[in-house]
Amino acid sequence: MRYLKLLVTGVFCLILSSCKWFMRAGGPESLEAYKKMVECPLESPKDIARLFPKTAEQIRRFADFAIQNARQELDSILAIEPEKRTFDNTVYALDASQSKLSRIHAIIEVLSMVSPEKDIRDAAHEKEVAMSKLLVDLYTEPKLYQAFKDYQDINMKSAGLTGQERYFFEQSMKDFKRSGLHLPKDKLQEIKNINKEIAQISSDFMMNISTDKSTLRVTRDELAGVDEHVIKNLKRDGEKYIVGCDYPTYLEVMRNCTVGKTRKALYLLFQNRAYPKNMGLLKKLIAKNDALGKKLGFKSYAALDFDAAMAQNTKTVETFLYELIHKTEKKVDQEFELFKKNLPAGIMLDSDNRLNPWDYGYIVSEYKKKHFNIDEREIAKYFPVQRTLESIFKIYQDFLGLDFRFVKPDWAWHEDVQLIEITDRATKKLYGYLFLDLYPRDNKYSHACHWTLVSPQEDSKRDISTPDICIVIANFPKATKDRPALLKYDNVKTFFHEFGHAMHGVMGRTVFATQSGTAVKRDFVEVPSQMFEEWMSNKDMLARVSGHYQTGKPLPEELLDKKIALKKLTSGYFVQGQCFLALASLLYFMPGAQKDTDAIWRDLHRRFIRHTRFIPETHPQMSFVHLVHYGAKYYGYMWAKVFALDIFYELKKHGLENEKMAQKFVDCILSKGGSDDPNKLLRDFLGREPNQEAFLKDLGLV
Repeated sequence: MRYLKLLVTGVFCLILSSCKWFMRAGGPESLEAYKKMVECPLESPKDIARLFPKTAEQIRRFADFAIQNARQELDSILAIEPEKRTFDNTVYALDASQSKLSRIHAIIEVLSMVSPEKDIRDAAHEKEVAMSKLLVDLYTEPKLYQAFKDYQDINMKSAGLTGQERYFFEQSMKDFKRSGLHLPKDKLQEIKNINKEIAQISSDFMMNISTDKSTLRVTRDELAGVDEHVIKNLKRDGEKYIVGCDYPTYLEVMRNCTVGKTRKALYLLFQNRAYPKNMGLLKKLIAKNDALGKKLGFKSYAALDFDAAMAQNTKTVETFLYELIHKTEKKVDQEFELFKKNLPAGIMLDSDNRLNPWDYGYIVSEYKKKHFNIDEREIAKYFPVQRTLESIFKIYQDFLGLDFRFVKPDWAWHEDVQLIEITDRATKKLYGYLFLDLYPRDNKYSHACHWTLVSPQEDSKRDISTPDICIVIANFPKATKDRPALLKYDNVKTFFHEFGHAMHGVMGRTVFATQSGTAVKRDFVEVPSQMFEEWMSNKDMLARVSGHYQTGKPLPEELLDKKIALKKLTSGYFVQGQCFLALASLLYFMPGAQKDTDAIWRDLHRRFIRHTRFIPETHPQMSFVHLVHYGAKYYGYMWAKVFALDIFYELKKHGLENEKMAQKFVDCILSKGGSDDPNKLLRDFLGREPNQEAFLKDLGLV
């Protein structure tokens, strides 16, 4: 373990006793105390709990100490004389420093997304922005670039670096140049200022989405067709029911409410979340990113964004997206003709022979009921939350050779939060801890996501073994008095997807913390998660996960066959929609500081979403969270899905429970994190160059 040597000297005991004191005292009172706290081993729920600030004041204190500590560590690195630089005291030392700082940064950012307490969220938002700005100053330091260059010029050739060490160094040098550290002082200062502004804008943009309180008040009759158990969970305002924009409620209404007026009203509300608050922020974000890209020598922010990705340039991305749209056109037309011939009662096309967007989900749902005898609400009865999650966990444990154990959190931000301890099945080695925050509440982040809080690390050379600590956030329906919480099939796929991210994080135990887990190239990060998501389209796996909440029996074979067959029903619309979003994110960040985001959205819609009306009074880009997290790289979902299906079909060919192939997937993909080129990882696993054959076949596009 990381601190075995300290145990021998006796210092370890002192640190542990200090940690216990911090728990009682509520946090560190000095920088030295903070250093001891973040350097303690993370081996139990108590160890994890001490990393979380519990009050607004502690958030501010933790953030300030984290920055002070990072500054001291950076100063120590920069003070080393050029000829005395080694890989350990320069390159590795920077990775270690960044890793410690990122822990507090990530924890504070997550608290701003999930804490039910306003003062905590506000303080977390304030310090998250402040830390992001300070990080710009801290790690865009020309002396840091020079330190790496001195090491490269003087001592690197004789160092005998491993392949992973060399790759890390090369990627770091490229990152330095993409950050402008090679530029004159005045130019670099301009870039720093822009990055600080982007940090503020991005955080405000996200906060406006998380705190949006848009609701619709309707009568019971106006919710006709909506599941009774969903209605029972709605808040009331006299005789009116309050319908929010959380995903479970929104999707239930859009798919099942027979009242078109209600669907339309909720659709308009949902597509205008964070509007108009985010309108000005998005314009600023685009302008600042455009300036950043150009000052760093790129034609656009998109070009800068792609330079660090697998795709590498905008031409590759554009070609990929436009070719994919072309390949889906025939399938989309077939789907539209099918639905047009089977419109539910009361649904009309407009004068241009197009669907209303608030009718699409309802049309698909009614078609499934009529022609496949499938009601997704009936299917949900086979996915009670607790049993479903246990089954999913069993699949992951068996495939990856892990053991999960629910443990009581020593502290959590909400009573619904659960904690899983993850260990290696064979060696019993601790791999990590995973928080689950699965149910909706006011002011909570409304999407599903995985977030790394502490990056895993495995380095026998330096006697370091750090477990992964992460969180999966979702917004699943809650239980009622007479029925447990039930998951729609899409919820199950979503959880399987996000849990795939978590396992990528847990298994990606690399030498460098900043390359571990999901810290990979952004257009590769969705590969493992989307590969695992495909398991819920496999008949045997779906049967294992399902179990009726009353009888425990799995989905009947007839329903299993129908669910698998339904995967291709709307695959054209799905791929087309994803390409549309990818093109929007791309065009927003192509050359030009001033963009009419509404016009771009509208024009793309008219070009590529030909069978559905565009509604000009909506502004869905205002709640498009990926514009902050992914920038111009939303294409990464479809890009990664091509590779994910290639891998899935390779695994499936040998059997999804084949231990040898499972180990090969871990060894070639998951365990590598971002420590090697993703193209090489794919070739190593597949034994060939990846291709689109499995992707096109699986979605019925050929």
